[in-house]
Amino acid sequence: MSLMLKTCIYYMKGWDLFLLLLLSFVCIVLDPCSEMLSSEVISRTTLGSNIEEGNIIFELQRELAVLVIDAIQSFYIPGSRFLPTKTNNRIKKIDREVRATIRSIIDKRTIAMKAVERSKDDLLGILLESNYREIKHGYKNSGLTIDEVIDECKLFYFAGQETIGILLVCTMFLLAQHTNWQERAREEVSQVFGHEKTESNGLNRLKIVSLSIPL
Repeated sequence: MSLMLKTCIYYMKGWDLFLLLLLSFVCIVLDPCSEMLSSEVISRTTLGSNIEEGNIIFELQRELAVLVIDAIQSFYIPGSRFLPTKTNNRIKKIDREVRATIRSIIDKRTIAMKAVERSKDDLLGILLESNYREIKHGYKNSGLTIDEVIDECKLFYFAGQETIGILLVCTMFLLAQHTNWQERAREEVSQVFGHEKTESNGLNRLKIVSLSIPL
């Protein structure tokens, strides 16, 4: 929750500054903004990584998705995925690069945990801390392998980025069409939180906001 909140606040302040500098009516292209925001949110909640590392993984995963879809739609020959074609070689290279990037982050985090640092509150931190506890108590075979941790992070990153991006664009578009829901949602947030920071316990009290997201 705190990681998502910090990222959203950072982007909202950037948009506010952008509007103040122009001092006029402007049009913000929503799609690339939502991609950047969702990419960073997923990067921080999954790996705790910064925007540079997140962008590397995001761009590679997006290219991989395009290549896989093209391969599925093309004429299939049994065993063709094992042939050293340009597409197959690129898919394998992307997979190696993504795994290497995530592995580098895991290695840094593992070193930090061995130095008795508290693990971060993200998916990777939860997985590694769980594994560390299992191994510490002698259950060496019950934890996840490094490859399994990497696969979990890849899946969460890829699926989560697409879901958040689409939901964000649809919600903002619908709220722009139904301004009365905008006003009601803003009023409710102001009543529940006021000028205080948003807390996860208060989200259950946001009835109008919960309704306005699926609208």
